[in-house]
Amino acid sequence: MSAQVHITGAGVAGLVLAAELTARGADVSIWDRNGAPGPHGCSWWAGGMLAPFCEGATAEPEVVRWGQEAADWWHALGVPVTRSGTLVVAPARDGAELARFARRAPQHDPVDGAGIDALEPDLAGRFSRGLYYRDEAHLDPRTALARLITTLRSRGVEVARTADASTTGTAVVATGYAARHALTDLRGVKGEMLVLHCPDVAITRPIRLMHPRFPAYLVPRGDGVYMLGATQIESADGSRVTARSLVDLLNAAYAIHPAFADAEVVEIGVDLRPAFPDNLPRIRWVDGALHLNGLFRHGFLLAPALGRMAADHILNTDQIPEVLDESHPERLPV
Repeated sequence: MSAQVHITGAGVAGLVLAAELTARGADVSIWDRNGAPGPHGCSWWAGGMLAPFCEGATAEPEVVRWGQEAADWWHALGVPVTRSGTLVVAPARDGAELARFARRAPQHDPVDGAGIDALEPDLAGRFSRGLYYRDEAHLDPRTALARLITTLRSRGVEVARTADASTTGTAVVATGYAARHALTDLRGVKGEMLVLHCPDVAITRPIRLMHPRFPAYLVPRGDGVYMLGATQIESADGSRVTARSLVDLLNAAYAIHPAFADAEVVEIGVDLRPAFPDNLPRIRWVDGALHLNGLFRHGFLLAPALGRMAADHILNTDQIPEVLDESHPERLPV
């Protein structure tokens, strides 16, 4: 008899786990009060950068290691993955920030102004130094979520809005910050972002702009559309975007290219990233349910590794994942 697993939460963590489990023959159901992914939750507003080496400038080494699985995992699922690397730049006055980033994330090729111009002709003459992380990639998160839903439907799994109280098997909770009542050390980190339409600029890869107060990134989505993000504010209120954040983000876009002053603002997004004290994800048993949480700002980057480890553990509890929280040693129900 195949394992039965019931997942609460249809964000990237829950859907990736469902894809991992169904690929291995498990019987999976998914419940989310909001239904299938839409304009709600961190997964919808994500940048979609599969950039483990850049994230290593501020994240733990595990993020770099686990994140290197992501591009291949999404590609195997059928999601379009653009493997054109990441370009990190800074205005001349912020050269110290660029040097600091280079020391913390050493897996780059240094590029001069001519090198930047060759990578991104529309940035010609704007920056004299940069860092090129050629082995990084990016995707469109909304396309990835849609592909997950399509894959799961092909395997007989739909996202329901109401849970079946009569089910038996393993209960999994992947609800992000909404699980804070059960995960008392979970905190919210507010993130704000913009979607811009600027057909006058053709940028082909994510651009990270170093700045001592508000480092930002710009991710191309195609057809002159860009995701611009993102703030990182310790806050439990993710209900609205502040004026300061809008100004800082738009200033960052203008610093990358002045044509963004005439861009159309297509969307403004805000939500709370779920994070534990060390900003690493956890798999934790609480009251008989397995919680997947704490992806922080690394949702699409770390969900494949987290889903793989969780599926291994659910299907064989003798396999102890690296991210299992040993302070909560509860095991699967018999």
